[in-house]
Amino acid sequence: MSSPKRRIETDVMKMLMSDYEVTLEFYVRFKGPEETPFTGGLWKIHVELPDQYPYKSPSIGFVNRIFHPNIDELSGSVCLDVINQTWSPMYDMVNIFEVFLPQLLRYPNPTDPLNGEAAALMMRDTKSYEAKVKEYVAKYATKENVDDAGNDTDDSDEMSSVGSLDDDEDDEPVGTMDEV
Repeated sequence: MSSPKRRIETDVMKMLMSDYEVTLEFYVRFKGPEETPFTGGLWKIHVELPDQYPYKSPSIGFVNRIFHPNIDELSGSVCLDVINQTWSPMYDMVNIFEVFLPQLLRYPNPTDPLNGEAAALMMRDTKSYEAKVKEYVAKYATKENVDDAGNDTDDSDEMSSVGSLDDDEDDEPVGTMDEV
């Protein structure tokens, strides 16, 4: 008897080889790299593989919030050259989660920000930046938040929510992956 994982792989492969139009979309649980302010954090990463994958890069987005100069806090979009501009078919999904994202979290580039507040704070006061990262990790990057991330509304295509950091206000959806 085969394992459920093998069955999933087989069924997906059959669908891909059929005449059906298939969009491969899934989520990955990603842990913050050790010896960084992101240590101990857990994020839900939305991955969408285009039809032209591996010749075209996947769409990657953080579902639960993260404070980082190169990651948009509201949409979860990632600014990473290797994914957005210099992608090669030689790379695979494991590279993204074992090399590219950990390196991005270890070595942010505040001169090319998606989150201006994080970039400015990092350049102005590194200790305050690291404290705010740790605050976000404690507040948003927990197992409970990952389990709940993306389940706030009926539309599962939403990357993250718009809203203030206050718990009093309801979060509103930003948009779908197609807008990224």
